Amino acid sequence: APCRSVSQVPVAEGKSVQQTVELLARRLEALGADKQGTFGVDCETYHTAAALGTQGQTGKLMYVMHNSEYPLSCFALFENGPCLVADANFDTLMVKLKGFFQNAKANKIESRGTRYQYCDFLVKLGTVTMGPSARGISVEVEYCPCVIANDCWNLLMEFMQSFMGSHTPGIPSVFGSKHDSAYSPGDTMVQYMELFNKIRKQQQVPVAGIR
Repeated sequence: APCRSVSQVPVAEGKSVQQTVELLARRLEALGADKQGTFGVDCETYHTAAALGTQGQTGKLMYVMHNSEYPLSCFALFENGPCLVADANFDTLMVKLKGFFQNAKANKIESRGTRYQYCDFLVKLGTVTMGPSARGISVEVEYCPCVIANDCWNLLMEFMQSFMGSHTPGIPSVFGSKHDSAYSPGDTMVQYMELFNKIRKQQQVPVAGIR
């Protein structure tokens, strides 16, 4: 799979999530990027049911994720653990396993938005929502010709600076562990999981507007 960076862009001072997304979209279009349809990534949280009965102990969390880029796949990720890639029937299996895994429905989080193509780059600009409210902004940037993370990070970063400015992210942790091995779809899902967890945590602490 081509290398991808997934990061969060803070909401611009005095603007809403939607207005900030529009601002980023205008910057991309000014560069010459073309709209290429839409995308969606969603994530449901499951608790291991065994731990629910033990007082004061936190159960292990599992995240079941989908990505419109991989419509036939379902991703199951454990915190700090492996990423399992299964076929789409995995959702049905999770229903059957409800004695072991319980769905924390209130925690469903997703990012949806527009895809943009610019030369060899694909950008997905998403609004992250939990329930009815917009909670943040995700930016996924893919460099289509390259599958070795370390070979293309500088190019990715240079391109991201052109429309993200000072909010250009640092190198994703999954890149660090890849060294010279090929990037995989699971690496993208790990980045989304980390982003979603970060946004969930931010909701628990009131944050001031970011300049």
